[in-house]
Amino acid sequence: MALTEDQRAEIMTQRHEPQPTLRPTVPSMEKILYAPFEVLDHGFLRVVDYMGDDGAVVQAARVSYGRGTKRVSEDAGLIRYLMRHRHSTPFEMCEIKFHVKLPLFVARQWIRHRMANVNEYSARYSILDREFYLPAPGDIAAQSVSNRQGRGNVLPPEAAREVLDILERDAMKCYADYETMLDPEGLGVARELARMNLTLNMYTQWYWKVDLHNLMHFLALRADSHAQYEIRVYAQKMMEILEAWVPLTAAAFKEYRLGARSFSATMLQVLRRRLAGETVTQADSGLSKREWEEMNAILAEPAALN
Repeated sequence: MALTEDQRAEIMTQRHEPQPTLRPTVPSMEKILYAPFEVLDHGFLRVVDYMGDDGAVVQAARVSYGRGTKRVSEDAGLIRYLMRHRHSTPFEMCEIKFHVKLPLFVARQWIRHRMANVNEYSARYSILDREFYLPAPGDIAAQSVSNRQGRGNVLPPEAAREVLDILERDAMKCYADYETMLDPEGLGVARELARMNLTLNMYTQWYWKVDLHNLMHFLALRADSHAQYEIRVYAQKMMEILEAWVPLTAAAFKEYRLGARSFSATMLQVLRRRLAGETVTQADSGLSKREWEEMNAILAEPAALN
């Protein structure tokens, strides 16, 4: 993991100069604040700030319910109710800010989650480091035959080595040409133009601030087993941070979002017919072949999902 000397100095200063505060804090978050967690070969993820906790969710919800009901439920039960019924605004009262170093192609997937504040390292202003992501041989796979956007079988070691050689060769060549274009004694090309030559496995960095509701939406998609591995490993680490930050919310999220599956109205009709003892086929179910397969795949999943 490559942190610059300035970043290391900043982290050391932040971690050794605690600030007094009257706002609620979470001890488990204070322990990890500012510290980087390694992700992929050169990436990292760290929490640089957070606001609120499980109590902030409960407080916001009880304000919206009115005075007379503030003792109706304990905190865990109330949070589970909010999660179960998709009452999202109380979760928006909490926020977290991450500093992330990630490959460009992962960043382009990540940025599709638009309900966040993002400030990215500028290759117009600064020169990118010679750092690029190379997958482990066991993560290099063929195109899936059943999923147009996923991986299939892992390639044999010889083929995987060839892929890695190509990726490394191209990245090194493109970066060398990038340096050649930037050289003020040579071509002296503007940084905003020279960056066009870089490969998508180059690393970038950004600060990413998001509220708790939208963080969970991100995790529901990106921590899922169907997500691309390279973004999933970031989401899995963020899931661990979520559990440290808001344990009651994280437990409800795992129960009602990560561990849950949605059925369409027609799928529910099919399930009710089956429970009543009727034999239902795809032809008379009202479902398309793909919907039928998806429904049966859900029903075939093991009971313990987390």
